[in-house]
Amino acid sequence: MHFRILGPLEVIAGGRPVTPGGIRQRSVLGLLLLQPNRVMPTSRLVSAMWPDVPPPSARKVVQNSIWALRRLIVEGGRLADGCQAAEGSPGRPGEPRVRLLTKPPGYMLCLDTDRVDMHRFQRLVEQGRTALSGGDPEQATRLLRTALDLWQGPVLADLVESGLDTAELTAVQNCELAALEYYFEAQLACGRHLAVLGELETTAGSHIHRERLCGQLMLALYRCGRQADALAVYRRTRTALRDRYGLEPGHELRRLEMAILNQDPVLSLPSTRTEFALLGRSVA
Repeated sequence: MHFRILGPLEVIAGGRPVTPGGIRQRSVLGLLLLQPNRVMPTSRLVSAMWPDVPPPSARKVVQNSIWALRRLIVEGGRLADGCQAAEGSPGRPGEPRVRLLTKPPGYMLCLDTDRVDMHRFQRLVEQGRTALSGGDPEQATRLLRTALDLWQGPVLADLVESGLDTAELTAVQNCELAALEYYFEAQLACGRHLAVLGELETTAGSHIHRERLCGQLMLALYRCGRQADALAVYRRTRTALRDRYGLEPGHELRRLEMAILNQDPVLSLPSTRTEFALLGRSVA
């Protein structure tokens, strides 16, 4: 069985989608998939599923959902086994099964994390970061693009619509934004400022308080011959930081502005990982 949570929740068994039951069952599964191989206390499941006031039956609902999920996992395992048998493939020797265990004070979903798209995403991002820091932006771009293409919408999008709320959801969503910043950095290091400009403008426009994105957009605009637009981005970010946080832009972003004003030749070198803005702070 494989699971997708970078977008609506999906369960795949034997190459075919398997539909979990009602919204509560799906919510419990989604929450457990956020932290596989770790105990999720029942109290946290309850508070995430009912952020306001949980009903008296909340714990019973969770218990019933766990029971239904165990049955789903067993049936999904049989479906996968049947598919492998039909194809004449026994699967990997010793391949770990998906198991849902009761572990006080809650429950734990045990599985190979590569079965979950979120954890494949995290592994690819880490490999991309390593390639970037190792001076191979081309490889970094490929790895990071593959990671970002796993996203099909906001994490557990269908469950959030129904009211699911937990800090882990925000943390995962922020991981996508951080990966985008690494991807833009790799593209800029490859000299692809024009190719990445549209996506950069859209992303930076939605996160005007993130100085790193601001710096990347300023650099891309400058390399595209749009010095005035690059400086306008700086002013917009400075105003946003002042109005919302009472802060001035960080040292790196101020240095980048000055470099653009002075048309510093170092900014025109695509292979140079500029010291000015790409590793600037982010204010979220």
